[in-house]
Amino acid sequence: MSSASMCPSSSGATWTITAWLAVAALAQLRRGAGKLIQDVPDLWGVCGIERLYADEDGLHHNQPEHVQLKAENAMFLAVTLYALHQQSHSKDRMHRPGVGLGTAVRRLMPEHTIDEPIRRRFVRLGTATDLEALAYRLREIVSLLRREAIPLDYALLASQLYQAQFPDGLRQVRRQWGRSFHTYRTESSSNGEVETVKDDR
Repeated sequence: MSSASMCPSSSGATWTITAWLAVAALAQLRRGAGKLIQDVPDLWGVCGIERLYADEDGLHHNQPEHVQLKAENAMFLAVTLYALHQQSHSKDRMHRPGVGLGTAVRRLMPEHTIDEPIRRRFVRLGTATDLEALAYRLREIVSLLRREAIPLDYALLASQLYQAQFPDGLRQVRRQWGRSFHTYRTESSSNGEVETVKDDR
């Protein structure tokens, strides 16, 4: 996975996915996919949370505790979901900048066709009202993406998971996911098919 900064604007935190994964094997991190950090104590110290506090670019200790906890949650969810997604794809990187969640889900479906079972899973994700439900339903979506080897921007996902924990944040994130799903298009050209990717920003 290439280096990709995650910068939740509310905290000024900056971290790198590559640095997270340097401390633990993907197989170990996969056990936390779809769970919250407090529910997987065997991953404490191996999922890279300490990177938030390691240097001047990290999340400083003088930040309010509720901000720190939100950043920790977002980081843990994103890195464990990535670990699940990357499973069995040693030759392909499942992190790809610019590919938002809505775009990735739409790519699961045939061109010009809405796959109803997949759509229902995406809707279930959109109706999650708390972080625990969001984590579990994201795991379901990521499992589908892994099966079809469709990559996702995990830096962007982490930023959105951070945003979702603030007042009205989840509503804004849902809008971003829905918009990128609806605006995704593939364009046919004489040189073959060219994808127009809309990210979730």
